[in-house]
Amino acid sequence: MFALRSIRILHRWLFLLAVIALAPQATQAQEKATRFQLTFGREVTAKPFTGRVFVIASRKPVKELPPRPNWFGPEPFFAQDVKNWMPGESLSFGASAIGFPIVPVSSDGKETTIQLPAGKYFIQAVMDMDLGGPSSIGSPGNGFSKPLAVTVPPARDEPIALHIDQLYPDRVFKEKERVKLVSIESKLLSNFHGKPIRLRAGVVLPKSFAADPDRKYPVVYEIPGFGGDHFASFGAETRGNTDVAGVEMIYVILDPACRTGHHVFADSANNGPYGQALIEELIPHLEAKYRALAQPAARILTGHSSGGWSSLWLQTTYPDFFGGTWSTAPDPVDFRDFQKVNVYQPGNNIFFDDKNERRPIARRGEMPVLWYKPFSDMEDVMGRGGQLQSFEAVFSPRGPDGQPRKLWDRRTGKIDPEVARTWEKYDIRLNLERNWKTLGPKLSGKIHVYMGSLDTFYLEGATVLLQKSQKELSSDAVIEIFAGKDHGTLMDARMRTRIAQEMAASFRKTAAGGQ
Repeated sequence: MFALRSIRILHRWLFLLAVIALAPQATQAQEKATRFQLTFGREVTAKPFTGRVFVIASRKPVKELPPRPNWFGPEPFFAQDVKNWMPGESLSFGASAIGFPIVPVSSDGKETTIQLPAGKYFIQAVMDMDLGGPSSIGSPGNGFSKPLAVTVPPARDEPIALHIDQLYPDRVFKEKERVKLVSIESKLLSNFHGKPIRLRAGVVLPKSFAADPDRKYPVVYEIPGFGGDHFASFGAETRGNTDVAGVEMIYVILDPACRTGHHVFADSANNGPYGQALIEELIPHLEAKYRALAQPAARILTGHSSGGWSSLWLQTTYPDFFGGTWSTAPDPVDFRDFQKVNVYQPGNNIFFDDKNERRPIARRGEMPVLWYKPFSDMEDVMGRGGQLQSFEAVFSPRGPDGQPRKLWDRRTGKIDPEVARTWEKYDIRLNLERNWKTLGPKLSGKIHVYMGSLDTFYLEGATVLLQKSQKELSSDAVIEIFAGKDHGTLMDARMRTRIAQEMAASFRKTAAGGQ
């Protein structure tokens, strides 16, 4: 699910501080309205703009535009949809705006008013150009304004003027001797979307690669968690990931990012055939270009969080293609416990439990610190690229409006049972049970799932259900729950060493037979 850097933020308890500081003032009608006047220049786009525009207010000086709101310490941000906004045209922002954690108020039921608490802010405006990046805010090609320091309320009763004249840059992958970029156009995905779509990966080569031009190597494919991408390959080189317990391997970090967030390398009605594209296009290209062993035992999967789910999905969906997965803290692998919610239970609600108490979605130790309702509200303001929205983009069918069908009502939290039934296709535990007669023999020795008993995002419940199911099927899958470990502490040095040793042992055992 969430990237590890978000866990560090969680441990600062900023979310609670932000809610305490901001929420009580968000409903105070006596606060003076904060008005914004926006323009954008032709350097951003010369064409009329239709899409979502944001205004972000930060209490602290801004060094760079954040890729997305801080989940655990959200600064106020507001969104408004516009149509055919022209370069140079002044836009009055706020009359139809939505916001989080401060919700604009409406006095007449038609127009809203933004009421920021008094103080000093650094304000920026953003245009979501929606060019394929995984975030509606910090994605390449999005337009934004330079931070403007303002005092609220302003000395004079005038709107705060923001001019959007900056473009969010694309990151440059600077190759090194042993770290290479692979970027190919996917015909499968391009045909699905009707425009060019690329598959990317960072490749870390073993130290002996250049000196031994005839040698072929096994490959570890790592899928990053939500918010991660192939740039993590530079860290993999630093950590020495190509030495897998004495076996030299190519280490590949795949890019799972897409415009809806994280595509998890699953074929879906909304994101397209990402799994098929990986198997039929990217991996064959990698194997040919970098002298990889083209046999199942030499294709090893791993990943954490959303990457943990991805790696387990790929292994169970393509059991003959991969030689084993080491999946850590995976996103829900059984939708009877989707972070404490049984999505199949009739009449269930994602915001509130049977006692009408709000459902938590994150905790610190045993103490809840984040709940479904505000998290869902925040993602509504984002528009696209949120974690929960990312699940819907993969698991839900496409609706009549061309968007993923919503699992729950954004106002009430009520789960749509029809949509929930369609999610069965991506329920890993359910798929294994239904197809075990065929899958069981193919997955022998290949499944390894590790989870903390105090997972920060309540992911251990689904893993426990998978563990029980696999045991009942007499599977040899290794599924372990580690007492006291959370989402961020599970992957310590001991765990990394263990996984490397198990990968090496698995390869040595099966590679000779080409299995």
